Amino acid sequence: MSEIEKLEHVTVRVRDLDASRRFYTEVIGLRDGDRPPFPFPGAWLYAGDVAIVHLVGGEAYEAGSTGAFDHFALVADDADTMIARCDAGGIAYEERVVPDLELRQLFIRDPDGVLVELSFPGTA
Repeated sequence: MSEIEKLEHVTVRVRDLDASRRFYTEVIGLRDGDRPPFPFPGAWLYAGDVAIVHLVGGEAYEAGSTGAFDHFALVADDADTMIARCDAGGIAYEERVVPDLELRQLFIRDPDGVLVELSFPGTA
């Protein structure tokens, strides 16, 4: 039987590619990197050597078009630095602590309203 090994990437359709690229690199801390020469605008954003967020620019979409999709989560370090970036950029966030797991979380929205969870293990 085949088993799932990992999540490969998340693709986000965005209205303003430059604004979304800045959000995911300057606020979240991903790195803009190599992307195949697709015939449509976009960006691949990396954590280490893996392109974990793919942005597709200029595509029309309807709010809620992903159905029951709620958010995606990224493991990060240094919650205080992330909070400072959000504060500096005027980005609202909700902070939570997961009981019994030593896990601190920040929930923020990208320029298109996609909810991003940033998890900071061992920091609660």
